[in-house]
Formats: sequence, structure tokens, C-alpha cells
Amino acid sequence: MKKIMNATLNIKDVGKVVTLYGWVAKKRNLGGLIFLDLRDRSGIIQLVVQPDCSVYSIAESLKNEYVIEVTGKIVERESKNEMLSTGEIEVEVSSLNLLNEASELPFSISDDTTALEDTRLKYRYLDIRRNPIKEKLIQRHQLMMLIRKYLDSQDFIEVETPVLCKSTPEGARDYLVPSRVNPGKFYALPQSPQLFKQLLMVGLMERYFQIAKCFRDEDLRADRQPEFTQVDLEMSFVSEEDIMSMTEGLLSYIFKNMKGIELSLPLMKMKYDDAIANYGSDKPDLRFDMKIEDISAIFKNTEVSFIQDSLAHEGIINCIVVKNAAERYSRKEIDKCTDFVKQLGATGLIYLKYEEELTGSIVKNLNEEEKNSLVCTLGLEKNDLIFAVVGEYEKVKTVLGALRCKIARDLNLILENDYKLLWVVDFPTFEYSEEEGRYVACHHPFTSPKDSDVDKLLTDKKHCYSKAYDIVINGYEAGGGSIRIHDSKVQQKMFEALELTPEDIEEKFGFFVDALKYGTPPHGGLALGLDRLTMLLTGTENIRDVIAFPKTASASDLMSECPNVVSKKQLDELHIQVKK
Repeated sequence: MKKIMNATLNIKDVGKVVTLYGWVAKKRNLGGLIFLDLRDRSGIIQLVVQPDCSVYSIAESLKNEYVIEVTGKIVERESKNEMLSTGEIEVEVSSLNLLNEASELPFSISDDTTALEDTRLKYRYLDIRRNPIKEKLIQRHQLMMLIRKYLDSQDFIEVETPVLCKSTPEGARDYLVPSRVNPGKFYALPQSPQLFKQLLMVGLMERYFQIAKCFRDEDLRADRQPEFTQVDLEMSFVSEEDIMSMTEGLLSYIFKNMKGIELSLPLMKMKYDDAIANYGSDKPDLRFDMKIEDISAIFKNTEVSFIQDSLAHEGIINCIVVKNAAERYSRKEIDKCTDFVKQLGATGLIYLKYEEELTGSIVKNLNEEEKNSLVCTLGLEKNDLIFAVVGEYEKVKTVLGALRCKIARDLNLILENDYKLLWVVDFPTFEYSEEEGRYVACHHPFTSPKDSDVDKLLTDKKHCYSKAYDIVINGYEAGGGSIRIHDSKVQQKMFEALELTPEDIEEKFGFFVDALKYGTPPHGGLALGLDRLTMLLTGTENIRDVIAFPKTASASDLMSECPNVVSKKQLDELHIQVKK
């Protein structure tokens, strides 16, 4: 068995005879001396093979990624390499055994490879050998170990819950698994262990956690995968503050041990409505300023026709002020921003620059009072730039929220290794689904409404708020949870508000509703996205970098070539026919 990792050796080991195993990362023949870079999981160590060595001919035949075993003496290097942890030493090889050859590589195993991502995903087992991927997977392991250690210290019990579950479609689309022994019936892969963790609270566990695999059949993006991992927590006899405090303790422990960062606790809390109003997002990035400003009052008597028309139909005009940036935005750059907001559904983008006076797209149509109000209300200074959008509330906020983030990236306003964490609280209980023509649960049907809003569930859904909370890190939703409904009467009212019939309730949630009758404690929980948290801690913007074998944006695995076509025999066994 291999006993020594390359990176554990250093100048103190000079004189020792060691046996090492690994992959040939590079070979160089310099005047008869053969130098080999031997790579293992821990890093690189240099080997040297003398011309009179008995294994010289074997060393000559080696190519990149051949797997070898070597024995030799550790000596001090004449030409040291400060870039390597083993850069002060090398191994003088006395014996060498070729364990396996390697075919010609589809791309170079280097940190700065130029290979396309699709190529790297097809040969993911080779991509994992590269430091940028390998190190992130190691950091993911370290994160998981820290989570388990901390939660164990807080008296949590890790419990595994089923992967083959009942379909309860009230959220994202389920992945369905046909049952061979129950023809015509299906399991669903869990979108989260939501019902099971609540049942564990009914079952007296009191504090549960699980690093759980979850599945959602939804459109993908850079920070989303069809199968993902979450750190699932549930606690009995707790308030929102208790759960947030416990989560802050866990995150503080993680950041201190992985990043050397001391979080300032407690974290700030921002109401959902304020997050939308000021940042255009329920996951605001606070690493830079640039709040959204409502300037509708300035234009209440405007003669600018399209603004006047929008305000007359309950629209708004909002803006962001980009400080000291007017000269950095040429007309070409402004046109790019205009195209960006149009792709998000805005009809256009107003821009104004301030020097000694205002200039820009609508300035000739503004009266002096409007100009002066803009300067004073927004506190404009020389070289400031205004971007404004007109329209209905949600669209304006969303568009400007996305634009402020784009500008921050374009102007490099975000410092490296800067982390801003906050809680977004008091989420709406419901959101209106145009597709379904009804109000649906904003989180899930088991989220407890605010005590003051229980009586509004059936009469004023638009203004119902819940005991729900999200933890936001650098503009990403890193986790979320809620206090759950433990009173069967309130749960029944929630189902009624969601327009579920008694038959729907029995079919989808019958076993769960039944359990609520048998002494359910007040309880609540939270789930942290492990993949997303790892992504944030390792500094990548692509979630595929922190997953060993990820899917593409089309939910396919290029390496194993799945999903794939199955045989007619398999389909027949499952009583399934594929439509053409």
C-alpha cells in the first residue's frame, strides 16, 4: 500500500530512501540526466535518473500520464523551485517499475488548459487530475467534514431519508422512477427531504441533519444542477431566531476554518420587500453600493410622454447612480447596457450624465425643476452617471437589480475574497402563477405564515407573509428555510388557500397530514446548498467545478453519455411505451 504522499516530503527528509507512486506529469532529458515530475494527489516531486542507472532505458520510454512506482534517495536540489512545496529536494531514482501506460491525451493535464469545457467533461476523470478541479473537490470534502463535526457538537443526529419517494408535485418538476413490481405506478426522486425531516420531528429526533442528495427537473444555469446536495437541518421547539443563530454559528465555524475569516455576528437582516425595493433581488449582493432609487415623485408632473403614460398606469421610474463613471461609458457601452435591459424585458434605458449640468437621452425634455430635483435628491457629483428604467414595479426592480450587478462586474467594483452575508426575511407566503392561474406557495405548502397573517390566508393572499428566511452570500441564495406549520388546522387552511381539493390533499400528502394529528412539536429548519456554498468558498462562478461528475446545461453527462436509450425489454418490464 502507498504510504507516502509527495507533498509530505521536504528538506528535512534528505538522506531517506523512499518508495513513491504516481503519474508522470512531465519528462525532460538534459544532457543524459532524465528529470521526471511525479504527480500524486498531494502535488509534484522531481525525480532524477542518472545515465548509469539500471532503469535508465525504462525512464527514457516514459510518457506523460504513465503510472509508475519508484524507489530512491532524497537529495537536496541544486536548482531549487520556490513554486513547489517539494522544490528544495529531488529523488535520485534507483529502481523504477512501470505500472501502466497511457494513451495519447485528448487535452493537456495543466492548470491553464485551453480545452473546451465539453471536452473536459467528456474526459472528466482526466480533468480531475488538474489542480483547479482536484483542489476544489478536496475543499468540498473539508467543508463536509467541518459541517459534520460542528453539527455533532451541537447535538444533531444524522439520519438518512429515502431516495425513492412519493411524488408530491407542488414546486419544481419531479424526476419520476417507474416501479416494475407495481405496474403503472411511480416513485419520485426527492426535491428535498422536506416531509421526512418534519416527520423526524414528530418522531422525537428534535435535532436532525443530513447531507442529502436532491433532484429537480428544471432549467439549468451556471449555479444549478439537476441533482444537487444540500445540508438539511431541522429542529424542534425553536423560533426563527434560534435557527438563524444556529446557522450563523455553523457558517462562522466554516469561514474561520476554511478561509481564516471571522464573521461579524449576528448577521444583518433585511425584509424581502426592502431587498426588492432597494436591490431588485431577493438575494442582494452587498459587496458594492448602488441602491435602486425611486424617482417617480420627481416626474409626477412631467411632460416626457412615455414616463407620464407609465405613471398614469401605476408604473414607476427608478434609477441607479453609478458614481464617478460617466466618462467610462461611451455611447457604445451605453448601447450594450440598453441591449442588456431589453433582453430582460425593459422597453428601454434612460441615461443621464452629470458634469456642470445634466446631459443625456431625455434631458432636453426635462424642465429645470426636474433637473434640480434629480441633482439634489440623488446627491449627484461631477462625473456621475444615472441609468433609469420606466415600467411596472416588479419589472423595473428586477431589471435594475440585474443591471447594478452587471455594472459592478464591468467596473471591477467587487473585491476578491470579499464576503457579504445577510438574512432576507419575511418572504411572501404566496406568489401568483400565470401558468396555473392561481396563487402557489412561494416556498412550499408547509411554511408557517406570520401569526398575524393566518386569517388572511383565504382573504388576502397578496399581503400574506411567512416565517421564511434565506441566507444570502455575495448575491447567491446559499440556503433557505422556515418555521413549519405544526397545527393541523392551519395546515388545512393553507391547503385550502392553495386550492387543493380533499382528494388532492389525501393523494399527495395524506400520510403527512395524518402524522400532524399525533403530537407534532413546533419545529423549523433550513437547507444550505452544499454545491453553491463550495462554489462561493472556492471562488469559482461555475458550479460544475465543485462537483466530481456534473451534468451539462442540457442535463446530460458527456462522459457516461446519459440520459440514454434503453432496450424495449426494459421498457416492457416497466409497462412503459415511448411516444415517437
